[in-house]
Amino acid sequence: MSKNRTLYGAFVGFILSFPIIGILYLSSQAFGAPFAPFAAFEWITRTLPGPLVTGGIDLLNGALFYLGISGVSAAKSSERLLALGLFSLIGAIEGTVSVLLLGSPKLKFPLYSAMLAALAVGIPFIYGSVVVGESSLSAAGQALWLAAIFLLWGAALHGVYRQIFPFTEKPESGSGSEDRVEVNIISRRQFLIYLGGTSVAITLVGAGLGRFLETGQDGELKSISEQAVGERSAAMLPNADAPVLPVPGTRPEITPIYDHYRVFIGLNPPEIDTGSWRLPITGLVDHPIELTLDDLREKYPARNQYVTLRCISGRVGTNLIGTTLWTGASLREILADTGVKADGRYLILTSADGFYETINLDLVKEDPRIMLAYAWNGAPLPVEHGYPLRVWIPDVYGMKQPKWITGIEVAPHFKDGYWVERGWDIFARVNTTSVIDTVAVRSVIERDGQKLIPIGGIAYSGARGISKVEVQVDDGEWEQTQLRAPLSETTWVIWRFEWPYQEGNHQFSVRCYEADGTPQIAEKSRLRPRGATGIHTIEEDI
Repeated sequence: MSKNRTLYGAFVGFILSFPIIGILYLSSQAFGAPFAPFAAFEWITRTLPGPLVTGGIDLLNGALFYLGISGVSAAKSSERLLALGLFSLIGAIEGTVSVLLLGSPKLKFPLYSAMLAALAVGIPFIYGSVVVGESSLSAAGQALWLAAIFLLWGAALHGVYRQIFPFTEKPESGSGSEDRVEVNIISRRQFLIYLGGTSVAITLVGAGLGRFLETGQDGELKSISEQAVGERSAAMLPNADAPVLPVPGTRPEITPIYDHYRVFIGLNPPEIDTGSWRLPITGLVDHPIELTLDDLREKYPARNQYVTLRCISGRVGTNLIGTTLWTGASLREILADTGVKADGRYLILTSADGFYETINLDLVKEDPRIMLAYAWNGAPLPVEHGYPLRVWIPDVYGMKQPKWITGIEVAPHFKDGYWVERGWDIFARVNTTSVIDTVAVRSVIERDGQKLIPIGGIAYSGARGISKVEVQVDDGEWEQTQLRAPLSETTWVIWRFEWPYQEGNHQFSVRCYEADGTPQIAEKSRLRPRGATGIHTIEEDI
């Protein structure tokens, strides 16, 4: 019976975690309480050693990549499922602990013991929520609310346990004892079915109401994200008259906002009220300033730049890359109004999600393109991509470019950024790469009696430009492709190659050269610490 009780306890604790999740989610949307499963998960990932965290990210992205699942949408969903799974696992552990406690005949106050055990198990969730959780409650308010939830959870476990095991003595042999045990087992099964149904109902109600409140509460912020799909038509692009056309199946030259990769350290992006948001620029300056979003739009000339942004954790051939039109104010011009002191050498940028990064001030002085961006594709930044403000720095990976910026400090000394502290490269300069997007077997071209298969893709080298792209089929010669004029010097280049048709299974490879003739690195390397390198190769049955 002891083993059965332990299993029942784990099962009940697991089942009861779901209505608790529903209640926590509803309270997070109804009055701004922290959502403990996500907050604790974020606290854990920020506390664990950097190599362990980045190794986990590598494994997750690698699994998605090799399963052919888009990392753009699936990565964060997978992390959220992990967070909820961890919470439910803790629930199973809590149920087991309660069973062991309540099964002891020496226990004098079983209800209080179950509640205190649940509270003890909940301490990491309470602490993590107070430290990193987003909430409109004070720290004390968050702690008290979550403590009440875990105490309630313990009381529920106690009640359920007493229903499942209404007596603890061993049944005596003799007339009627077997019937008594059988009746108890049947009622236990019925009760567990009832418990499961009730748990599902509470979970669905809590999650449904929470979702309704979420949709209604932050309509303005959500609409910003939805409005930012005003993609620019091909006729509006600066290379609209370029003679080289993309091969059907090549990724769009401008990435739709909903397809652009999103990476942030939390499970959800921070949502900032621009009515109260200010950007302070402090530290080693003669004139500290605070800027509103309107100040950035109205006081400084708007810069527009087509930009390709790439994630350092993307493998060769990754879709963690995208191109959009960025609009913002030159950081160099903004800093000119502050009077940076002679000993100011670095800018330390901080973000609403706890992220931070350092920029060399000399780089800002040399390159007026470095901007504080507030719009993508002519619309305000989407919430998921840094609303209201993010920075853009040419030629580096996205890990060096904070979003949701809340402060800039001019400092005399360098400080490692968030991801640098966790094992990524201090410079994070973009590696040149080329990718085959499509072998367009359904778009055969016939020319002079010869069938040609169009092959297309992209090549990218940060701000260093692309001079040449070559394709190899099987073990043949490397042959030069056609290049479409890029949108700007900081975007990818679309390339096109028309291959003479040959039936069979073939291997296609691509490589490229930077504007000065430097070839991309052909040797395959692991992601960390400087990003992946190597030749992109695919196989096709023609």
